[in-house]
Amino acid sequence: MAAPLTFEQILGLRSPRVPQGGEKVHKDECVFCFENLESGDGLFVCMYSFLGFCKEHVQRHFNTTGNPLYLNMKIIKTKKPKEEVESLEKPTKLAIGVEGGFDVEDEKLYDIQELNKLVALPEFSELALPNPDLPTQIQMSVTAIIAAESAARQEDIAAWDGDQKFISKHAEKLTQLSNGVKVSPIGWRCSRCNLKDNLWMNLTDGTILCGRKYFDGSGGNNHAVEFNKETGYPLAVKLGTITPSGADVYSYDEDAMVEDPLLAKHLAHFGINMLMMEKTDKTMTELEIDLNTRVWEWDAIQESGSKLKPLYGPGYTGLRNLGNSCYMNSVLQVLFTIPDFVQRYSNQVDELFRSAPSDATGDFNVQMAKFGHGILSGKYSKAPPTDEGEEGDVGQDGIAPRMLKTLVGKGHQEFATNRQQDAFEYLLHLFSLIERNSVSKPNPCDSLKFELEERIECAQSKQVRYTRRNDFVLSLPIPLEAATNIDEVNASEARREDTKAEAGDRKQPGPATRLKVPFSACLERFSASEPVEDFLSPATRAKGIAHRTTRFSSYPDYLILHFRKFMLGDDWIPKKLDVSVDVPDDLDLTSLRSQGLQAGEVELPEGDTAAEPEPQIDEAVVEQLVAMGFHPEGCRKAVFHTQNSGTEAAMNWVLEHMGDPDFSQPLQKKQKRSEEIPVSEESMVMIQSMGFTAEQAKKALRATDNNVERAVEWIFSHMDELTSEAMETDDGAAPAAQPGCRDGSGKYKLMAFISHMGKSTSSGHYVCHILKEGRWVIYNDRKVAQSEKPPKDLGYLYFYKRV
Repeated sequence: MAAPLTFEQILGLRSPRVPQGGEKVHKDECVFCFENLESGDGLFVCMYSFLGFCKEHVQRHFNTTGNPLYLNMKIIKTKKPKEEVESLEKPTKLAIGVEGGFDVEDEKLYDIQELNKLVALPEFSELALPNPDLPTQIQMSVTAIIAAESAARQEDIAAWDGDQKFISKHAEKLTQLSNGVKVSPIGWRCSRCNLKDNLWMNLTDGTILCGRKYFDGSGGNNHAVEFNKETGYPLAVKLGTITPSGADVYSYDEDAMVEDPLLAKHLAHFGINMLMMEKTDKTMTELEIDLNTRVWEWDAIQESGSKLKPLYGPGYTGLRNLGNSCYMNSVLQVLFTIPDFVQRYSNQVDELFRSAPSDATGDFNVQMAKFGHGILSGKYSKAPPTDEGEEGDVGQDGIAPRMLKTLVGKGHQEFATNRQQDAFEYLLHLFSLIERNSVSKPNPCDSLKFELEERIECAQSKQVRYTRRNDFVLSLPIPLEAATNIDEVNASEARREDTKAEAGDRKQPGPATRLKVPFSACLERFSASEPVEDFLSPATRAKGIAHRTTRFSSYPDYLILHFRKFMLGDDWIPKKLDVSVDVPDDLDLTSLRSQGLQAGEVELPEGDTAAEPEPQIDEAVVEQLVAMGFHPEGCRKAVFHTQNSGTEAAMNWVLEHMGDPDFSQPLQKKQKRSEEIPVSEESMVMIQSMGFTAEQAKKALRATDNNVERAVEWIFSHMDELTSEAMETDDGAAPAAQPGCRDGSGKYKLMAFISHMGKSTSSGHYVCHILKEGRWVIYNDRKVAQSEKPPKDLGYLYFYKRV
C-alpha cells in the first residue's frame, strides 16, 4: 500500500499548473502504451505537462522531467442488471447527452464510479480526493484537469469539423433592432411551439425559435428557418452552445455554420454576457461526431453469413474504429506482419522509449513502437467476458491508436479529418513519414522498395532511352474489355431492368452479376508497350510517337499490388469498378526482369530540344477538380500536364497520379538549367545540419526556389535519385555509396490483402485478411477471427512475400 501524502510534503513541492483554454490534457491513454482510465491503476496525469501515463511509465516521465505531482484518475464500470438495461428508452432525437438523445459510449449500460487521488513521486505517496484543505492552486489544477475535454476528444471534434468555418459577410454590418428584448440566461422556449431543445436565437431581433426537423422526424419544427424566410434576418446563434470562446452561429443565405467575430457585442445587445455563459447543449460538430461514430460501425462484411471463430493473443489484436479509421486499421495490421516493421519498431520499443523526448505524443517513431508493441504483445487481445447464457461476440476491446492517427494526419488536408479515405493514398503517405523519420536509421520500407526500368523507343529514329525509378507499389490497370463473362453481365443487367420496369418499387431486382477479369490480362496490360503521343525526340528534334515499356530492375522482399479500381463516373465523381480478379496465391514475375541496353540499340542523345512555350493553366478546370475533393496543387499539375485538354483528361491524370508522393506539392515548371540557379548559403547550412550532403542540399534548393522546408520534402520524395549520395560522416569524409534496392527471386506467395466495400473512396468500409500460422485471418476493426471464405478476388491492395 502506498504511503499517505502529507500536507507538509505537498507544501514542499513545486506548485502545479492549471490547464489553459485550448491546452491539451492527455487523459485517454498512456503516452507509451494503451493503458487507460479503466486499467488496473488508472492513469497518472502530470499536473505540469498534462500528459497521462500508466504506473509503469510514469516513473520514466518523472526521471526525465522531475515533475513531482500527478493526478491519479481511475474509473470502475459495473454493468447494470439486464432488466434495468431493457427498460431504457430508445433515442428519440438527434442529440447527445440529453434526455432522449444517443448514448454513444453505452454509458447508460453501466454504473460508473470515478476515483481520483493526488500522487507524489518518486515514493507514490497519495492523498484521496476531494480534499477541501488542499492549497488553492492544487485544487484549481485538479478541478480543471478533471473538467477538461480530453486531448482525444478535442482531436475528434477538430477532425469531424471538416468544413472550415468562414467569417460571415453579415457579421460586421449586422442590423440589430432596438426593440427592448432582453434574453434570460435560462428557461428558453420556442416562441411558436414552446419546444425547450434545439433552440436558436435570431441575432437581428432576439426571437428564439426551434431548429430544423431531423431526418427521423425528431428535432425541431423548422420555425427558425421559416422565420428567416419571412423576415430575411440572416444570422442565428444556437442557445446552449455559448461559451466565452464562441458559439454555433448559422447564416441562412450562406447556408453554413459561420464565424461571427463580433458575437460578444451582438449578444450583449440582448443582455447576454458571453463571458458568463456555460455550454449546456451539444454543438453541431459534436452531434455529428457522436452520431457518425455510431452509424458507421460496420458489422456486416463479406463473411457475415459465416460463423467465424474469434482469435485472441499476440498478433491477433483488434483495433477500434475511431470514426472512419478502418482504412488506417487495415494498413497498419498488414504492415506489422512484415519482419522489417516488427524489428524497427516493436523489437526496439525499450530503446525508442528511453530516447524519447519529454513529450512523446509527437514523436513518430515512439508512437509507431507503441502501436507495434500494443498489437503484437497480446496484452490487449483477450476474449470479452460473456454473461451466463449469452453467446460471446467475436469483438474484443482491442486498442485505439488515437495518438498515432493524430500524428500521421497532422497537417494533411484529408487524413487530419474523420472522413473515409483511400487506403492506397494513406499507405503512401505513411511511407513518406517513415522515410522522413528513418534518416541514418534502419528503414523498414526498404523491404518493399523496388526499381523499375522504363524503356522509350522513338518510332521515327528507332533510338532508345532507359531510365530507372524506385517505387513501393506496383499499380495494375484493370482492362474491362478482357472480362470473360461480358455476355452474362449484359444479360443479367437486362433482366434487372425488366424487373424494375414490371414491378416498380414493389420488387427489388436481384444482385448484379460482377465482371470477371483475369489477373493475367491486368499483368499483360501493365507490361505491354504503351504509346507516348507528342514525344519530343532529341534525335529528330520534332514531335512524334514513342513506345514505352516497363520492367523490373529489382524484386523486393515484399511486393504490394494495387488495382486501379476507381474511375471517373458520368457525374464526375470517382467510383469503384465492381469487378472480380482471379488474383493467384503464387505469383511469378521472373519474365518481367529488365535486360538493359541491348546489342545493336542506339541511345537517344541526352537532353531535349528547346522548350516550347508553356501552356497557361485553365483555372476553371482546376476549380472543377478541387470541388471534387482533390488537392489544389495536384489539380494544377493535372491541368498543366494535360496541356489544358479539358476536365476529363485532367481527371484521368489525377486518378493515375494521386498516389504520387509529390502529388500535393506545388507545381514546379521547367526553368533554365538548374546549375545556373544561385543557392542560398544559409539554406545550405541549415539542410546540411540535418545530415544531408552538400550536393543533396544544392539539388533540393535549386528544385524548390531556395525554400528550405520544401527542399527537405523534395529530398525525401526523391531519395531514389539520390541513393548514390550517402549521408556525411562526422569527420566530413564521404562514406561508401549506400546499397540500392534489395533484389532476389521474382517468385512470390500471397500473404495478405485489403478489401474495400462501398461505391467510392469517400464511403464504405475496409477490412484486411492476413495469412497467419497456415490459416487466413480476417481483421475487421475490433473483430479478429478465422476466415472461412477469404474473398481473394475482391481485394484492392495485395501483399506478397518472396519465396
